[in-house]
Formats: sequence, C-alpha cells, structure tokens
Amino acid sequence: MKNHRLNELIELLHPAWQSEPDLNLVQFLQKLAQEAGFDAPLVELSDDVLIYHLKMRNTVKDSVIPGLQKDYEDDFKTALLRARGILKE
Repeated sequence: MKNHRLNELIELLHPAWQSEPDLNLVQFLQKLAQEAGFDAPLVELSDDVLIYHLKMRNTVKDSVIPGLQKDYEDDFKTALLRARGILKE
C-alpha cells in the first residue's frame, strides 16, 4: 500500500515541480504546504495532504474531491435516504 501512495505522490509531484524549476524540493514542499493552509512544521506534513492538494491545486474551488466523488449526491434528501438504506443504488 505504501508503494502505491509513493508512486501516486511522485506522479503528481513531478509535473508540478517542473513548472517551478528554480525551487529545490524542500522549498517546493514548503510552498505546497502553505498553499494547502498547512501551518504546522514541515516534518508533520503528511503525504495525504500533498496528494490531495496536488490533485486539487488547479481545479475550481468548489469542485468535488476525487476520492469523494463516488459518494457525492446533488440532493441532500437522496443522500439521507441512501445513508439510511431506504434507497438502493
């Protein structure tokens, strides 16, 4: 499982970092952390924060997070009925 996350992070990081070649890796990670609103020390930055930020970095602010898209419902009532098991897929 760790290898999958590492590969995903590298795939997302590579093109983003190439767009800013003047920054070294630590500087670029710090920039990503600041963009994501991460205020803690850089050593506490998780790969999940980086992955989701890189996925959502150039999208519209109100777009759905990719991992949550499968559970997304436009209608709140429908979402509640599905959650309670009244409506089936």
